[in-house]
Amino acid sequence: MNIQLDDLSGIKIKELIREHLSGMLEHSPPESKHALGLEELKKSNITFWSVWEEEELLGCGALKEIDAQHGEIKSMRTAKAHLRKGVARRLLEHAIDESRCRGYKRISLETGSMEAFEPARQLYLRFGFTFCPPFNGYKEDPNSLFMTKKLS
Repeated sequence: MNIQLDDLSGIKIKELIREHLSGMLEHSPPESKHALGLEELKKSNITFWSVWEEEELLGCGALKEIDAQHGEIKSMRTAKAHLRKGVARRLLEHAIDESRCRGYKRISLETGSMEAFEPARQLYLRFGFTFCPPFNGYKEDPNSLFMTKKLS
């Protein structure tokens, strides 16, 4: 698996982001959707990666800088054809490593509370994330769960 910085200009990554946004709307009501679109993912405080195996796009993810000590995982998505192959695990490792290199003291995320998000929640729990209150402008929402991990 090759993780690389991505400028979001390629057709394959645009299709995966569309799939991601569509999936979020399928499982979350519009008022509870926190997934970012292409233009939002291009902002200067967001680092976006894609995961490849040769010419095949396996997945993507992003790291948003909230401030100099706190990052947020965004847009984690594995392509349907590559589910359960360790793509998300590898990308999460990469994001945590990058967060440590940046000197972040913690890394957080928002995920859905519905059953469809259970595999993601289990992954985050295995990596030492714990549930926390809303952060960085998020509000309590029965459709959202918030998780954080202290970094050393």
